[in-house]
Amino acid sequence: MKAKVLITGGAGFIGCNLADRLLTEHREVTIFDNLSRRGCLANLAWLRSRHGDDSFRLVMASVTDAATVAQACRDVDRIYHLAGQVAVTTSIVDPRRDFEDNALGTINVLEGARQSGRDPILLYASTNKVYGSLEDLAPVAAQRRYTLPDHPLGIDERHPLDFHSPYGCSKGCGDQYVRDWARIYGMRTVVLRQSCIYGPRQLGLEDQGWVAHLALSALRGETVTIYGDGKQVRDLLHIDDLLAAYELATEHISAVAGEVFNIGGGPERSLAVWAEFGPLLEELVGRPVAVRFAPARAGDQRCFVSDIRKARRELGWQPQIGLRDGLADLVAWARANHDKL
Repeated sequence: MKAKVLITGGAGFIGCNLADRLLTEHREVTIFDNLSRRGCLANLAWLRSRHGDDSFRLVMASVTDAATVAQACRDVDRIYHLAGQVAVTTSIVDPRRDFEDNALGTINVLEGARQSGRDPILLYASTNKVYGSLEDLAPVAAQRRYTLPDHPLGIDERHPLDFHSPYGCSKGCGDQYVRDWARIYGMRTVVLRQSCIYGPRQLGLEDQGWVAHLALSALRGETVTIYGDGKQVRDLLHIDDLLAAYELATEHISAVAGEVFNIGGGPERSLAVWAEFGPLLEELVGRPVAVRFAPARAGDQRCFVSDIRKARRELGWQPQIGLRDGLADLVAWARANHDKL
């Protein structure tokens, strides 16, 4: 019997890549998405071109609609909760919408799953923003990047939560609800606190998905804006490595229900967002990239690198795709598609 899977936000960047993987494995997939984000229709068309017009079921709705969410959660074995508002800047402009999409939407999915009677596995895509700006760790400015000398392997899951920005609050709220529903109700939930995910089909914007945004802008010959001094550090993870973590987390759910995992590239796949990424991007696109600098944005972390040792230890997971190879993959996709987007 085919495993029945629900992906909220399944028409987005991560969601459509996940759907593609699951459909290739002959899963029965339902995509739940309000199609509000740019590129969703193109992603659905891509899935249909690869798997057939009737290869998946589409529920066009918002996760804020509790009744529709509950209906979609019935009769599924696994739920990947990816839907939500994704940008810090948008959360500052409209915190109510951000709360409804992320916090309330997550409660709706949890309760839909709990009341479905099927005990589905539920994986929640959280964020490293739950750790806040980390200013209390006193990032040190080196020549090309910021460092956290007391955390050479990155920030681990024991680090105190410090929600900063409405987005951090709403995602952190969902993060903690998902974890607690395993403790209080015995549900099979797991939380993945994701760092910067990148790869093909990512239509990055200035306020979210910065790797793809800079690559697409560079290929179009546009001037890119860097907020801050460009030495801010992030760890990057290719979409294929993320999906491998999803698979392992669900496979090991009996051992890891109620757990949280930092999922990112770790120290080996970290770089400064312009001081180090800029020259590599120019090399990959084959041309200089015009850049202007603007003040740092509220809540921005000067340095965040995921400590991924827990995922290695408990899931047997570690990134496989090197930073240069992964970025070349993204640039190749962006080169083939930038004029169509």
